[in-house]
Amino acid sequence: VQLAESGGGSVEVGGSLTLSCAASGDFTSDPLLDPCLVWFRQVPGKEREHVAAIDRDDNIMIPDSLKDRFKISRDNIKNTVSLEMNNLRIEDSAMYYCAASKFLWVGYCRSVASIDDWGQGTQVTVSS
Repeated sequence: VQLAESGGGSVEVGGSLTLSCAASGDFTSDPLLDPCLVWFRQVPGKEREHVAAIDRDDNIMIPDSLKDRFKISRDNIKNTVSLEMNNLRIEDSAMYYCAASKFLWVGYCRSVASIDDWGQGTQVTVSS
């Protein structure tokens, strides 16, 4: 699966950003192969952190610490996944990565070890 993120940038505290990721690959010819799509983020010196995941049946998992501010959605026709981020905080600043996992259920695709393909990442910077 090839993944291309867009939508990163700079925003002030309290602002909003929506990241998008376009997915392409063999799965586009067979919906049974639709991968679990996941957003991670990473800051220098820290491990990559799961932000949100969604499987082909639109089951969603978002960490409790983020679920009040972040939303994930996917369009299986356009093969895109979006991450809507609201009320952004300085600590949300990070490189955000789109990722794909062959696991079908969202509960299995939240770890870095479950990921098969990564996008290049898009930077999000939140400032006061």
